Amino acid sequence: MIPFNVPPYIGTEMKYVQEAVDAHKICGDGAFTKKCHAWIEDRFKASKVLLTTSGTSALEMAALLCGLKTGDEVILPSYTFSSTATAVVLTGAVPVFVDVRPDTMNIDETKIEDAITGRTKAIIAVHYAGVACEMDTIMDIAARYKLKVIEDAAQGVMSTYKGRALGTIADFGCYSFHETKNYSMGEGGALVINHAWALEAAEILREKGTNRARFFRGQVDKYTWVDYGSSYLPSDMNAAYLWAQLQQADMINEARLHVWNTYHEALRPLAEAGRIEQPTVPADCVHNAHMYYIKLRDLAERTDFIRYMKANGVSCVFHYVPLHSSPAGYRFGRFHGKDRYTTSESDRLVRLPLYYGMTEEDLQTVIRLVKEYFKKD
Repeated sequence: MIPFNVPPYIGTEMKYVQEAVDAHKICGDGAFTKKCHAWIEDRFKASKVLLTTSGTSALEMAALLCGLKTGDEVILPSYTFSSTATAVVLTGAVPVFVDVRPDTMNIDETKIEDAITGRTKAIIAVHYAGVACEMDTIMDIAARYKLKVIEDAAQGVMSTYKGRALGTIADFGCYSFHETKNYSMGEGGALVINHAWALEAAEILREKGTNRARFFRGQVDKYTWVDYGSSYLPSDMNAAYLWAQLQQADMINEARLHVWNTYHEALRPLAEAGRIEQPTVPADCVHNAHMYYIKLRDLAERTDFIRYMKANGVSCVFHYVPLHSSPAGYRFGRFHGKDRYTTSESDRLVRLPLYYGMTEEDLQTVIRLVKEYFKKD
């Protein structure tokens, strides 16, 4: 079986994990955490980065730092992972879903303004497949209505919009380093803080509501409980694992782009013949080859395609069930406007295997089987 995903592994991960163990510093904010912070800040020109226990916890921190409270509303796409909405719901705010663009599967920036009410406090832009949302328009809307913006860049590490790293454009950016992402620490993420006013509040929130970070910088002579918070620090062993991959970030990125580009070129004739639709990457966007998907005719054909590929030893998967149609979506949120594309496009989308270390033989096998599927009828 050719798997859908294999977590990235460079080979030096366990060496660094052992170094963390030998240093007797395996809790949060150790030497390797600091190395990861510095690398991300320098590479992406980010103001401040804090590693977190997951992309989910980064989103939760961002929602809390935006000051969301019961009765507030946040505009976001329905086509996203549950964490995007759960972060909103945990504050007591209401997720207001709007339609996506069929070309990128990102939030349709032209639908946002009509969804704004007197209760709207924030917009969450989800960069699907590592391809940027139309951030200039979103940031302009936010400025005019005095709204906060959170970038859910869980899939967007190493991607850019008009030369700017995803996650560094809005008020807050959220990365994921889950095992399914381009760079992994098993479970983990990062919060990008793009405004100085939020930095101290973020440190307190991340450190169980204490001013521990100020204490370790020598700014106070003892630390104490000063506000609400939680434990959002990952182990330094996890950070050590990630550090190995950040050191080889370009190599991993190039390898993934090779797979993505090979798929795109090889399957182009099927797209030209109208049998599939391929991903769209707008001119202002540089993507990170987080995933390669194709769109089939409808749900029935997608189901048949996945079954065919599995029978031939290839694992292909569909992606999100739109949140507004889920039990929790009905309970906690609402869809504004018409669902023209969210459901119909998500029903057609299927993801092909793509991971660092994928062999050329396996890549060509997947391509051959995709082509054979469309010859069988």
